[in-house]
Amino acid sequence: MVDGAFIIEKSVVIVVVFAVTMIMAMYSTWAERKVAAFLQDRVGPNRAGWGGLLQPLADGMKLFSKEEFFPNTPNKFLFVVGPAIAMSTALMTSAVIPWGDRLHVFGRDVILQATDINIALLYIFGVLSVGVYGIMIGGWASNNKFSLMGAVRAASQMVSYEVAMGLSMIALLMMTGTMSLKEISLQQQGMNWNVFYQPLSFLIFLICSFAETNRTPFDLAECESELIGGYHTEYSSMKMGFYLFAEYASMFTSATIISVLFFGGYNYPGMEWMVENVGVNIGNVIGIAVLFAKICFFIFFYMWVRWTIPRFRYDQLMNLGWRILIPLSIINIMITGVVILRHDIAAALGF
Repeated sequence: MVDGAFIIEKSVVIVVVFAVTMIMAMYSTWAERKVAAFLQDRVGPNRAGWGGLLQPLADGMKLFSKEEFFPNTPNKFLFVVGPAIAMSTALMTSAVIPWGDRLHVFGRDVILQATDINIALLYIFGVLSVGVYGIMIGGWASNNKFSLMGAVRAASQMVSYEVAMGLSMIALLMMTGTMSLKEISLQQQGMNWNVFYQPLSFLIFLICSFAETNRTPFDLAECESELIGGYHTEYSSMKMGFYLFAEYASMFTSATIISVLFFGGYNYPGMEWMVENVGVNIGNVIGIAVLFAKICFFIFFYMWVRWTIPRFRYDQLMNLGWRILIPLSIINIMITGVVILRHDIAAALGF
């Protein structure tokens, strides 16, 4: 029998999750300008609303008012589909992220996750790998050599770093024994964070996330000094906005995944005591706030790196991925296997 209340509950959770993702991505553009202004001793946006808080809305209205430009290409359908793929894949990742434990609302325990699947990590890597098609299709359909070169760079960069990112996750999976993000979060209660057990996996994953999101120092796909605007050179209006929005949405989801996998997600010291003695809702709302504090820290870190470290050369980018990160990931897997085997042998012998 279909549970109508469950369908309504999940529909509300899905709408809220996607809305929060879009709002965070939108205000990441404002935060990017403010962080850049802080690091460069400037004021930053301060005209649209108090402290420039309405600047993202002003940017969106300006993009909507721009002329829709179509280059002389026989692939107009693919030209439109490219930004849509990039945008949708950036949003789809947030569906499997546990944003909190649960809230008790109207006599029901509402799980703060759109869906808890036991292959969540595999789902994330699958969606991320599809995202590169949006860039490739857009660059190829633009009928512009600079756009195509930027798309090829983005594809080779993402493929290279997804290998290292996947290998870094294998060591974490060997330790946790699950691909469910909910289970991984539950294993990190208190301060029992995975970053203390897998620091090398965290470092590799963090570096690869810069390449996955096309952020400096790995923004070779859109470097202005070589490729004008990269894969989105021929785009204008909201199609251009979709590409830019997808980059910030990917940055938000990457920061969220790092927080969940390595820094306990919504867990904080004393959370169980808060839930038992203060209340389920208050304890878990604090957990949501803790998760977003971790996310905001990593978003700030992404922006800080952008305005601090210069862009890599393309050969340096490839060498780092294939000659350093992938061998380090394999060594980390071997070390993790030895430690787990030693622990199992000691447990079998009663030590």
